[in-house]
Amino acid sequence: MIETTLLRLDPIAVPPYSARNITQTLEPIDGAAQLARTVNGTLIDLADGTYRKYRSNISCTDQQSPALSGIWPGMVLTVDCVVELSYLTATGSPERDIASTTDDSATRTEGLFTFYRPRLTMMVVTPRQSLVEWDADVAWSLDLEEV
Repeated sequence: MIETTLLRLDPIAVPPYSARNITQTLEPIDGAAQLARTVNGTLIDLADGTYRKYRSNISCTDQQSPALSGIWPGMVLTVDCVVELSYLTATGSPERDIASTTDDSATRTEGLFTFYRPRLTMMVVTPRQSLVEWDADVAWSLDLEEV
């Protein structure tokens, strides 16, 4: 099968014409930081490091949607992200597993930096689908949070 996107959602299939020009966000969950000021006015982070997790929104408008039938909030998916993370090659390393289910390399190096697409175990928060009938535009999105 010819791959049309770098995105992988397991066990959801991503059929052709469902993920062209996809958009994905990756940001820390709300509990990742608990910022407070000391009595001297210095900003500090009181958050527990175990809360350093990501949330993501994946969205697209194309001709079809992924296999979202039966996908409900609370389901766990393995997500090979489209968005990349990076680190300084000489002193860093990937903070998450690297996506590796595609023929395309999930890592690349440019100058002093290594870029990689992470593989995250995420829970579905909100799945959405819509259709503009006459334009035949199928829009879909998934709000996800790392387990």
